[in-house]
Amino acid sequence: METPFSLVYGSDAMIPVEIHQSSPRFLGFVAEESNEERRVNLDLIDEVREEAKIKAEAVKRRVERQYNSKVKIRQFQVGDLVMRKAHPYEIENKLSPNWTEPFRVTDVIPIAHFE
Repeated sequence: METPFSLVYGSDAMIPVEIHQSSPRFLGFVAEESNEERRVNLDLIDEVREEAKIKAEAVKRRVERQYNSKVKIRQFQVGDLVMRKAHPYEIENKLSPNWTEPFRVTDVIPIAHFE
């Protein structure tokens, strides 16, 4: 999995703790191999970024599909009474009602249906 740091700079970051504690990653560091791998990674960075973009879009669509599956479409008619969720500034304390007084529907605007 690519990290945001590696997507921007082309390689993973090494945190200071890894350097001071002599981690296996630090002990196995060879400058020549690292430079060669960095050149290869820089050649492939556009493909890696494109793949990350595709994965992010797929996650976004999954979240959208999950959210839309739980949305209940409600049709109101002129004259119906509805309640409105109270804004935080309208709530005085935790015992205050979460909904404001009933309102009468005066106009119905058609909405697009979810797919």
